[in-house]
Amino acid sequence: MVIPTIMGIINVTPDSFSGDGLLYGNYVAQAAAQARQMIADGAGILDIGGESSRPGATGVSAEEEIRRTAPVIAAIKKEMPDVVIAIDTIKSEVAEAAIGAGATMINDITALTGDPRMAALAASHKATVILMHNRAHDAQHSDKIGGHYTAPDYTNVVSDVCNALRDYANTATTAGITRDKIILDPGIGFGKTPQQNMALIKYLPRLKALGSPVLMGVSRKSFIGHILDVTVEERLEGTAACIAACVAGGADILRVHDVKMMARVAKMAAALRDA
Repeated sequence: MVIPTIMGIINVTPDSFSGDGLLYGNYVAQAAAQARQMIADGAGILDIGGESSRPGATGVSAEEEIRRTAPVIAAIKKEMPDVVIAIDTIKSEVAEAAIGAGATMINDITALTGDPRMAALAASHKATVILMHNRAHDAQHSDKIGGHYTAPDYTNVVSDVCNALRDYANTATTAGITRDKIILDPGIGFGKTPQQNMALIKYLPRLKALGSPVLMGVSRKSFIGHILDVTVEERLEGTAACIAACVAGGADILRVHDVKMMARVAKMAAALRDA
């Protein structure tokens, strides 16, 4: 039975959309404790981020992002040398500092297009890259649902996302990143309507046909809030349903906040899929 790898989210920010950011008091120790628990609960990868990508978030400097993330990565690696860590950033300086601290993956929501140095940096360090489709613009907000991005016009969202991800992967290989170091992410919540997000989950096998591992980041996303009419604090069941569907569709990595529960959902869904 093949169970997708669980990627646990550790937000070293004060303004995460999910309300679980760590940036007060001894945040390094808090993040290390969270990492320890996530690994015990079934996470195979930890995703460390120091700048929120939620709609309407205020950007931070590379220096501040490094201050937030590099000590956390170093502390986790000191305690758990074998743990796999991704740095969630769009800045090459931050990625470089994170790699120096022990990260081996770069999770870039611009698919290496936001910083002209990022692709070369990843290639030189033989880092694994997560290339995400992102057409987010015009952040919207409602009191219950929270922030979400307006979706652009797509000819066909599944085909358009597949074509874009194929292009990103080809560009990455041209920059010297080998195919075995590329993971694709359709960018759930980043410039898609609720229906378009669900279409990407439903037709996940078409993403898999591109030939690279596929990461799905559905946890607590606003489209779940739209469908169920619930706040971010009440999206556990909706997230679980999406995780089960992603497992059925062949997702390789599941990026989640609630590691223990979603690891169980993924294991059960995989058992049902393979029965």
